[in-house]
Order: sequence, then C-alpha cells, then structure tokens
Amino acid sequence: MSLEEAAGASAWHGHDHAFLIPVPVPVPVPVPVPVPVPVPVPVPVPVPVPVPVPVPVPVPVVLVTPPLAHPPKALWGVLSLPLPRGAFSVVRRCVKLCTGHEYAAKIINTKKLSARDHQKLEREARICRLLKHSNIVRLHDSISEEGFHYLVFDLVTGGELFEDIVAREYYSEADASHCIQQILEAVLHCHQMGVVHRDLKPENLLLASKCKGAAVKLADFGLAIEVQGDQQAWFGFAGTPGYLSPEVLRKEAYGKPVDIWACGVILYILLVGYPPFWDEDQHKLYQQIKAGAYDFPSPEWDTVTPEAKNLINQMLTINPAKRITAHEALKHPWVCQRSTVASMMHRQETVECLKKFNARRKLKGAILTTMLATRNFSGKGGLPLAGGSISMVCLSPRFFCPQGLSVRPCVCPHASPSCLTYIPTSRPPTPTVPPGGGGSAGDSDVPSARKQEIIKITEQLIEAVNNGDFEAYAKICDPGLTSFEPEALGNLVEGMDFHRFYFENLLSKNNKPIHTTILNPHVHVIGEDAACIAYIRLTQYIDAQGRPRTSQSEETRVWHRRDGKWQNVHFHGSGAPVAPLQ
Repeated sequence: MSLEEAAGASAWHGHDHAFLIPVPVPVPVPVPVPVPVPVPVPVPVPVPVPVPVPVPVPVPVVLVTPPLAHPPKALWGVLSLPLPRGAFSVVRRCVKLCTGHEYAAKIINTKKLSARDHQKLEREARICRLLKHSNIVRLHDSISEEGFHYLVFDLVTGGELFEDIVAREYYSEADASHCIQQILEAVLHCHQMGVVHRDLKPENLLLASKCKGAAVKLADFGLAIEVQGDQQAWFGFAGTPGYLSPEVLRKEAYGKPVDIWACGVILYILLVGYPPFWDEDQHKLYQQIKAGAYDFPSPEWDTVTPEAKNLINQMLTINPAKRITAHEALKHPWVCQRSTVASMMHRQETVECLKKFNARRKLKGAILTTMLATRNFSGKGGLPLAGGSISMVCLSPRFFCPQGLSVRPCVCPHASPSCLTYIPTSRPPTPTVPPGGGGSAGDSDVPSARKQEIIKITEQLIEAVNNGDFEAYAKICDPGLTSFEPEALGNLVEGMDFHRFYFENLLSKNNKPIHTTILNPHVHVIGEDAACIAYIRLTQYIDAQGRPRTSQSEETRVWHRRDGKWQNVHFHGSGAPVAPLQ
C-alpha cells in the first residue's frame, strides 16, 4: 500500500468513527447516558497500522546504500550484501518494495560516459526490454538518475551452465541436447524480435537457480544489435575470438546466422569439452574458422551419435545463407526427439575435459581483470576513470597485455569480466601505447631486477607453504585472494579460510622433508604495481611408506604492489595437488 493509500485509509477510519457515535434521542439530559458506547470507540483507531504494509523484505535492507544515495522512484531497496562485482559496473541484490521479490541491479556510473557510450547503454536497455522469454535474463526496469544508471534484471543464482555440468554425477548426450534446445529457444526469441546477440559463449549461459533442472538463461546483451528481418550488413567487428563466424572475420555483411555459428561452437564443446577451433596463434585460429577447418577426432567422437554431428555440421556451415536457422535447429531430430535419438551414455571424458576448459577461460578472465583493475587503481595509462570504475575501455588488440596475450578490441561498458576475452599467442606482441603516453612500453623496458623481485617473493610464498607457516603465508597474500586449484575441484575460492584448513590440519603437522623446484619461471610486468608469473612447480617429498615421490603442478600467480609491498591477489594451479596428501 502506498503512503497516499495509507493516508486515505487512515482518513476513512476517522470518518467512520464519527458515524459510530450514537446519539440517543429520547433522553433529554445528555449527562447520565453517554457511558456505554462513545468512550471505548476512539481507542482502537488504527492510524499507524497501514503504514508498515510494504515491509515483507528480509533483513538486511538498506534504503540508502552508495551509490544508491536516493533509491530510484522509491520502488527499490538495495540489500547491503553485494553480488560478485564486474570490472566495469557494480551489481547488487535489490528488492522491489511493493512485492518483496529480489532482483539484481546493475549500477553504471554515467558521469564520464561519452555521448556514444550513452547511446550504447540506451540501446542495451531498449533491446533487453523487447526480450521476454523464460530462457533469457529479463530486464525489469531501467532507471536514469544524475550520475548513475540502474538496470534491474532477474536475480540469477545458479551460476554458469558449464560450471554446473562439471559438478554433475551424470552427464550425457541427451543432457547436451536439452541444454542446446534451451539456448536455441532463447536465440529464436531474439531473432523473432529482430535482435542479434553477437556474443554467445559459455560465460553468458547461466542457470536460473541451483535447483536440479533449473532453466538455462542467456545473459549480457551489451554487444547485441537490432536488425530488420533477415537484413545483412556490416555492424562492426564484435564478439569473442573462438566464437566468431567466418563472415565477421572476413568483414562481410552479417546478421542472425552469426548466433547460430556460435551455437555450433557451444554444442561442440558441450559434447567433448573442448572447442572445434583452437590455435595459440590468433591469426591461425581465424584462418581455421574462415576455412571451417574442424573435425570429429577419435576416440572421443566415436561415441557421439551421427545425428549430433549432423546438427553441428549444419550450424558450422561457412555460407551463412545455407546455415541452419534457430527455428530449423529446434526441429532437428537430435533436439526434438532426444529421448530416442540422443545417447544416454554418461560422458565422463567430456566432464574431465570441460573442467580443464573452464579453468583455462577463468584464468584468462582473472588475469586480464587484474591488469585492468591495477591500471584503474593507479590512474595511469590514459584510461578514463569514473568514480573508481572504468566506464568504457576501447583497447587495441595488444594493448595492456602481458607478453603472449591478446584481447579482443571492443569491451562493452556493462559486461561482466568474462566479456574480456583473449587467447594465447605464440609470438610476443608489440605493445601499443595510447595517445598521450602513460602506458608501459613493454617487457623489454622493465629492469630485470623487477622480474627477479617477483621470482623471489614467489619463492618466499612457496617456502611458507612447505614450512606450514600460515602467518608468513597470510602476510604475502591479499586477504581477498582468489584461486583455482586442484583441491577446490575447479571452483573459484575467495579468501584465506580454504587455505588455512590445509595449513592447520596438514602442512603444519608434516614433519617430513619437502623440497620444491621452480622451473621455467616467466614474469610479465604489468605497469608499475602489478606482475604475473607462470612456472612449473616440482615438489619432492617422502610418502607414508618412506618412498621418495615427486608431484608436478603448473601455476600462475598475479601480484599487486600496495604501499611498496607485493601481495598475491590471484593464483591458478593445475595438475597434481600442490600439498602432498599421500
């Protein structure tokens, strides 16, 4: 009930009360008679009762939480606990006050957005308002205030589809069919509404909740465009390298078929856990895509049904005019008759490969996000700063990248960190310094002493691990340390508690000698206050039977210098567990 309604209800109660006062006509003298009715009636006037009606919201609710200093239109409250943050916007849980339902509010600082950025923001909001489908993250409100813009979306809590798959006990071809069916349903709705997503990839495929069988939701329309019918035109180079279509790479006119090509890449990964097109050299990768050079190698593809391969072939057709449409794909027997056509065999090898695939793409996003955040903290490099966040970043393909990494040229202003996509390259790129200077000229200009400093601090950290010295380890690590490591089963771990457990229950009680060797350390210096080191770690130890053992892991650590002190902010480990658990 609104305040106006509450006030009206209150006024009506007072009016009704006046009519309830009896006036006895036969009695001429009013003094002895008025005792029975008039006195008790005024007491229960419920004036304050209607006001608290719009508070079915669980604690904690904060109506004044920066940057929401003034809740937009008094419709939304912001929960004090934020959702995971992106690199270019802040996302918070919010609640609709009149219903108590929770949503996700993406908050964009618009103070320093250019006119072009404002147009892109308006375009994204306009496109999202068009799309109302159960397999698409829905926009419920778009609110502009001075200095900020709020996009209120469905609260999607199930995480990424690909992360959920690797956690399942059972995963089959039929499950992959059900996944791609939901993705195609979302794409079909987009195309029917004249929208081309242009950035279909695993990071944008989410689950509505953590419940079993939760719906797949397509997210992130920051690169989406509007088209008329089957219009083909050059809308610019946009997307993520491994999912780009041949026509985009050739810079030809394109349209809705680019989304189907990306669906074909996604389906390929869903079935075997690795992508159809891959090369360490980005130029060679693009040549593969333009030639449609993929295959179905043994032994992993031997157990995939011919119908599944047929659908992939129709999706990954080079000629967009001959490529299958979303409507036609949904009628493919492997999709619409999966109970009889798709195999029900558990695909354990696919799950294992998918774990590695997930870990690689997460690491890439984490490193690049750290690099951009570091640039943002220092205010160097000519990047636009808007209230402590980067509003819009347009990078050359090799700008701000450590040796051997390249990034796609366009970063949408409201995307999650996963929108920042890059792939390894075999040759060190030539860094590009933006106009006005301020950017690093590359690895060669940085004294080797800096690299030795990073290697030394990494050795100190590993020594603390070997000695079971959590206090020394904690001093070297950021309290919000994020990590992917074998012990976490492919999940992203944040904070120190996970690591403390191993120190207190294993490492500190281990009295057997441990020796660690760091092989082939490669240090990439990122500006003045950040660096990334990659190396192979050999750990020698004695097992319970007294036999010498050696374990190997590949590790990458991202370091950030605060107040002259280096701290480990992220690391990624693969291979055998770092701590010998035998």
